[in-house]
Amino acid sequence: MASCAGKLLGKVAIVTASTEGIGFAIARRLGQDGAKVMISSRKEDNVKQAVEKLKNEKLEVEGMVCHVGKTNDRSNLVKKTIERFGAIDILVSNAAVNPYFGPMMNIKEEQWDKIFDINVKAAFLLCQEAVPHIAKRGSGSIILVSSVAGYSPLSLLGPYGVSKTALLGLAKAMAPELAQSNIRVNVLAPGIIKTNFSKAIWTNDNVHNQVVKQIPMNRMGEPEDCAGTVSFLASDDSKYITGESILVTGGMTARL
Repeated sequence: MASCAGKLLGKVAIVTASTEGIGFAIARRLGQDGAKVMISSRKEDNVKQAVEKLKNEKLEVEGMVCHVGKTNDRSNLVKKTIERFGAIDILVSNAAVNPYFGPMMNIKEEQWDKIFDINVKAAFLLCQEAVPHIAKRGSGSIILVSSVAGYSPLSLLGPYGVSKTALLGLAKAMAPELAQSNIRVNVLAPGIIKTNFSKAIWTNDNVHNQVVKQIPMNRMGEPEDCAGTVSFLASDDSKYITGESILVTGGMTARL
């Protein structure tokens, strides 16, 4: 997807879980479109490698370790972004986990708790942390990364799908309240994207072929297929859009 250099010039973005896959592609695209970007993930080595790669592309980025499930890490992510770049205009909440794969009724309580603590609770608490700083700018944009699984639960990923459905509700609940501060809240819902998370699909030819049959565009998505949509939602091109979700699925059927 072609970049529109400069449309985010002067903006500052935070992207969580952004050292690989969809998050990295989003961080790169926001940087290409002019934003200063703070990237983060749980592993320091991954942060260093991602920052180096993007700086080699002449993008203005910094990075730090952040486990979004930890209060101090979330606070530090916001604090360090303000210290380094002076403001926050854009927050992309991309961090998620899935510690359980199997029949929904067999999940253990601690696995259920982890899914919702990271995928839903931490996403909201990070928004809560960042909103006062975004409000100071007079306007801003929050993008929550959900999933097609939030619309149409995928086999053996039931609890994960429920957490992603919750993000749709979170955006709907936050949008009218934050609209009073001219902050927009929208959702990206990717389909089956070729990342490490979906590696079990695309490294197995039989599984891959069965999955692709469900996609009208006849291919899995690439992380970059999601990045332009986030840049659009972060920019003034979408300045009258809030409380909405955009599915990037290659045409897969998805509805609540």
